[in-house]
Amino acid sequence: MTSAIVETPHEPVWWDPLADLRDADSPAIDVFMSGTVFLDIVFTGLPTAPEAGTEVWASGMASCPGGIANLAVAAARLGLRTSLAAGFGDDVYADFLWQTLADQERVDLSRSRRFTEWHSPVTVSMAVQRDRSMVTHGHDMPISFDELIGTPPRSRAVITSIGEGAGAPVLPDWVARARKEGALVFADAGWDPTGVWDPALLRTLSGCDAFMPNAVEAMRYTRTDSPQAAVRALAEHVPLAVVTMGGDGAIAIDGVTGETAEVPALPVDALDPTGAGDVFGAALVLGTIAGWPLEHRLRFAGVSAALAVHEFGGSLAAPGWGDIGDWWRRTRACAAEGNPTAVELASRYGFLEDLVPRTHVCGVRRAAATIARHSDVTRP
Repeated sequence: MTSAIVETPHEPVWWDPLADLRDADSPAIDVFMSGTVFLDIVFTGLPTAPEAGTEVWASGMASCPGGIANLAVAAARLGLRTSLAAGFGDDVYADFLWQTLADQERVDLSRSRRFTEWHSPVTVSMAVQRDRSMVTHGHDMPISFDELIGTPPRSRAVITSIGEGAGAPVLPDWVARARKEGALVFADAGWDPTGVWDPALLRTLSGCDAFMPNAVEAMRYTRTDSPQAAVRALAEHVPLAVVTMGGDGAIAIDGVTGETAEVPALPVDALDPTGAGDVFGAALVLGTIAGWPLEHRLRFAGVSAALAVHEFGGSLAAPGWGDIGDWWRRTRACAAEGNPTAVELASRYGFLEDLVPRTHVCGVRRAAATIARHSDVTRP
């Protein structure tokens, strides 16, 4: 695959992994999505969880866009031209969220809208011994997402969640319109708090090109007892079935190419798992659009997610190509010194040699403790 450096006068240098696929007829957008953007405030380094009537001091704190922003930032940082439809309030939190996404992360917000007298949803997350608890407050957006989106922009792919409609799992109406215009549909389902795990969800997969649940979700929807059995059951309903297994890696079947792959997870000392699944999904979308072999797609998605959990802060923990390139060069250098673990990793991930940029590309910003000043958001 040929990639390219993208540079404009007085602006940062970005890496375009799809450069060889772009021509005059290509969609302007690589991936389109919609959902709720939260202001995430993450407290880290708590010695214990707070108990009633007590105050606990945290050693660290991060503020960043959350919710669907985790996925949008992950996709944009991997070089996908990303468009997001979301509602934003009229408060200073919304100012921060909008400017971080649009100006800092280059996410297209032309299908998004700000609403007066509607405030930004907020989540406070407390990380204690690599686990987390959350408190969230927010209200429904004043209009539906289908009304907000209207006709979705032409794109190579869309990412969506299968929700509940009239008691049965359904895909949003705009997804079918996007697929009719040529977009690949990547879907997940999320946790079912009712415990029903309605198998009718499987029928909605006929409107999808890929389905990416975790192992628990996949097994419960398919009524199977292993991720391997679940992915085989899902592959009967959708062209690309991917089941993530946390620390055990991921398994997938691509009915279009006829490939099957199962890869282990990278060993990682995780600090904050927030958004790791979104990073995995964004990387899988990139690899599928680019036409990479299935095993390479899973490995690339796995290393991207592993790099994300080394940082606190959800969306802004997502890696860019510079992070991926740095990891690969460190691994290769350790392998050259004879480190047995690095030697094995260098063999498994050798395909990265043809993917990572060989020159400097723009670094990514991490979450800061306070809400950034306007000047901070736009600074290279």
